[in-house]
Amino acid sequence: TWGGHLKQLEVTINPERMKSLNLAVSTVFDALAQNNSIAGGGYIEKGDQAYFIRGEGAISTISDIERIVVDNRNGVPVYIRDVAEVNIGFANRFGAITGNGEGEKVLGQVMLLKGANVKEVITSVKERVAEIQETLPPGVSINGFLERSELIDRTTSTITDNLVLGCLIVIFVVIVLLGDFRTGMIIASVIPISLFFAISLMYLFGIDANLMSLGAIDFGIIIDGSIIIVEFVIFQIQNKHPKLPLLPLAEQQPIINRVTFEGTSKMMHSAIFGQLIIIIVFIPILTLRGVEGKMFIPMALTFCFALLGAMLMCFTYVPVITSLLARAKKKENNWSMGLIGRLQNIYQPLLVWALKYHRAVLFFAIALLGFSGVLFSRLGGEFVPTLDEGDFVIQPVLPTGTSLSKTIEITTEIERVIKGFPEVDQVITRIGAAEIPTDPMSMEETDIIITLHPKSEWVSARSKDQLADQIKNRLTTTIADIDYEFTQPIEMRFNELITGVRADLAIKIFGEELDVLTQKAEEIEKLLQPIEGASDITVEKIEGLPQMLISYDRTKIARYGLNISDVNDLVTSGFAGRSAGGIFEGERMFDLVVRYGPDFRKELSDIKNATITNSAGVQIPLRELAEIQYTKGPAKISRDNTRRRIVVSINVRNRDLESVVTDVRAAIEENISLPIGYNITYGGQFENLRNAKERLAFAVPLALFLIFVMLFLAFQSIKDATLVFAAIPLAAMGGVFSLWITGLPFSISAGVGFIALFGIAVLNGIVLIEHYKSLMASGKYQCIKSAILAGTKQRLRPVLLTASTDALGFLPMALSTSAGAEVQSPLATVVIGGLITATIITLIVLPTIYYLSNKANALSSTTKQSLSNYQNALQ
Repeated sequence: TWGGHLKQLEVTINPERMKSLNLAVSTVFDALAQNNSIAGGGYIEKGDQAYFIRGEGAISTISDIERIVVDNRNGVPVYIRDVAEVNIGFANRFGAITGNGEGEKVLGQVMLLKGANVKEVITSVKERVAEIQETLPPGVSINGFLERSELIDRTTSTITDNLVLGCLIVIFVVIVLLGDFRTGMIIASVIPISLFFAISLMYLFGIDANLMSLGAIDFGIIIDGSIIIVEFVIFQIQNKHPKLPLLPLAEQQPIINRVTFEGTSKMMHSAIFGQLIIIIVFIPILTLRGVEGKMFIPMALTFCFALLGAMLMCFTYVPVITSLLARAKKKENNWSMGLIGRLQNIYQPLLVWALKYHRAVLFFAIALLGFSGVLFSRLGGEFVPTLDEGDFVIQPVLPTGTSLSKTIEITTEIERVIKGFPEVDQVITRIGAAEIPTDPMSMEETDIIITLHPKSEWVSARSKDQLADQIKNRLTTTIADIDYEFTQPIEMRFNELITGVRADLAIKIFGEELDVLTQKAEEIEKLLQPIEGASDITVEKIEGLPQMLISYDRTKIARYGLNISDVNDLVTSGFAGRSAGGIFEGERMFDLVVRYGPDFRKELSDIKNATITNSAGVQIPLRELAEIQYTKGPAKISRDNTRRRIVVSINVRNRDLESVVTDVRAAIEENISLPIGYNITYGGQFENLRNAKERLAFAVPLALFLIFVMLFLAFQSIKDATLVFAAIPLAAMGGVFSLWITGLPFSISAGVGFIALFGIAVLNGIVLIEHYKSLMASGKYQCIKSAILAGTKQRLRPVLLTASTDALGFLPMALSTSAGAEVQSPLATVVIGGLITATIITLIVLPTIYYLSNKANALSSTTKQSLSNYQNALQ
């Protein structure tokens, strides 16, 4: 619970009466503690029954308290009511809740247990709240204003839309390029089976279905192996057995079974190795740690599960369903063959030209690769794109030591201003800390939580950034001299839990003296104001807390026979209040608190005139034992690794995080000088980005090494493995170009997209190189160029099929603007852009490289064949 008043029974002492009766506060405290108890006296047997003895001395009413005896003067008792007033009060407040500009409210905050199912818990909470609503008195209602299930519903809708649209696009492309609905559906049937297999393994491994685990599945990649096998079988049926359609179905089936067996056996190597490489390339993602590991490991595992299911289908289901449903046609589909024919008419002359001017082609590819490297260095970077939660959190920066009543007044005015925007649904403010300080904040620290209407109902703004700017401008013009930080509820907690700071970038200054730390932090704050993208720049308040400081004189305290603890007890009991026990009302218990009356704990003079009684019965004013004065002291002392620090917080808007950090570092290094023993570090989301980049610096080379090993195992040749491997860096440049064109910075999401792209890029290379080798081994082609031209012509359709389904399967993810799409978009953008260049490389550059690498061997073989023919002629 948060806000409102925590009920207590107060014994408010009148210090003047106490002084006149020569009584100490401790006497009242002891009297209350000794007259509020229950005793057990065992039991007595009377006849057949045991009577238990119970002494009931617990306080139950205010009159019970008032009649407690404090002292006895010549047989006349001095009661509590003679020196104090007893009434119902409330505990000292260090926090409050306000809402919608209407004043104070009370907040109930539900905390989720670690590992609990969010959706189930929220549903159960809503059911229980509905039950409680019926029992509340008139005029009291529970108003739910912020809960995670709304965000979950929106992201779930995004996942569903992306999966459904991706699936439909993939099926449509397969049917169009194959030109046969039946064949397209054979391949498409692998999708639900593989997805069911993946979900089953997710359940067994305890992986939740969420934006990252299911949202990044590409059905085009899942069916690549099936496309390679089924397309080749259909190709063999149509081209190798032209008379098959004329036979009765009973005679067709054995031939179809044999062709399916032979075709599957031949293409299984390419299909399985291609998918196996994609699975293996995801293994380095499993090495990610921290937040990036929590986000992307479920995605990698789910993808691997789906691909594993697809591989099993290639071994079992795909050959069987193909043999049962595949049919020989009397005539190829006109639109499919016409489309492929037109593409071949464009492609074949281009390939002939590329083989002729192979050096120019390679030089151009290498030049593009170098240019993409330059572009990549200028992309900027961020940890992960910010997920649009649909809500705001504003944190006003009030002067240190602002009273609770003043903070409530200011936040209520802020709420009225914000509620004036038609986009705003509700505004709730959390001030300070609750009685149980799960979120310890001072009384001037506030979280203003703003829930918004759906974007379809927005009037004055088109985006959240625009709305944030409008709100900030109106607040700064209406309420002067206050800075504002804008963030989101989950994002704020996310940043705070990881680095202890609620901002995207935290500049931490370490040192010993608080005044020096404050001075340097304020210098940095002024220095960073002009930097583009750096917004909501605030300095942590560590000084300036107003205090009434009591500095004890130990000599005088000793002279009067007192201890420091005695004086401290007076200060605590008289002004803060001390609990002297509890009072039960039914099943609820409330504290019984002793403190001075409100009129005797307002001014500095009240502290000075407070008296303490020593063992000789002499009353000594506190001013005789200490120096008491107004002063300012530390507001809080924060430490990292035992060292004192102050934080300059920066939120980044309309620019990538890494570029802002680069400019911030440069400005600080050029203009800020620190004393000896002081240093600066950078944290927040930037710290997550740095850690993730270090991990990727290990994961990416490992992924590349594993790909090369698998290629070598597939071809049993370092040369052929290197040929296919060359497609990876050339495919990566497409990912870089796509990020640059769309204006996206590099992020960990994009980094995972590059890793996935590396595995996908080699699949078509395997198909082509395997086919080239098969044609050369058949002996039909003595010239390497003719084998390449024939092989690329025969494999154009499967290459285009796998590339287009892989790329278009990610298209809904790249174009989506729904909740959660921000996180997926860089990954999908990288894969789509990379696949475009990977396809071009596979069809143009790879045959060129293969031609160059095998040209010498082909010439050598031709020379040997000519010599053999000459010798035969002589004989």
